[in-house]
Amino acid sequence: MDGDHSIDDCYSATRRTLKALYNQLYRQRVHLPGTLLKPNMVLSGNKASNRASTEEVGRQTVTVFQDTVPAAVPGIVFLSGGQPDDEATINMDSVARYGQKVGAPWQLSYSFGRGLQAAPQKAWSGKAENVPSAQKAFLHRAKVTSAARQANYSPAFEQELAATPGS
Repeated sequence: MDGDHSIDDCYSATRRTLKALYNQLYRQRVHLPGTLLKPNMVLSGNKASNRASTEEVGRQTVTVFQDTVPAAVPGIVFLSGGQPDDEATINMDSVARYGQKVGAPWQLSYSFGRGLQAAPQKAWSGKAENVPSAQKAFLHRAKVTSAARQANYSPAFEQELAATPGS
């Protein structure tokens, strides 16, 4: 994520890494249906002058998996890769949409790390009186990340959800 590299550079590095990984797993006779892959998304560096669109992130991410990840792997769960919550959500939605479009054989989801936890932790800030705010923030992030995983996210959905009392 850090740097000024292009999305094509990230694609190439991800492809080489996944090819080596699955070559070694094959050589070691690992039972792939018993595994999950926890990779990065294919992204431009955060300092790149011409960052790729979210649609390009979805296309290149799924394409590199089609080229490297056996269909026997049941799921791919993404790291947020240092992306802000909203960017990770939009990119997950784009990956899920492209995966549906091309009939990707794996379940695509989050590993539910920082993209789900950062906002609630900030709202809580270690103070007991902030627990209700943190719970509300957690519920909000859970709903938008669930929508993104199902390719049903939109910024309008997030705004509508934020405006709904009790969400």
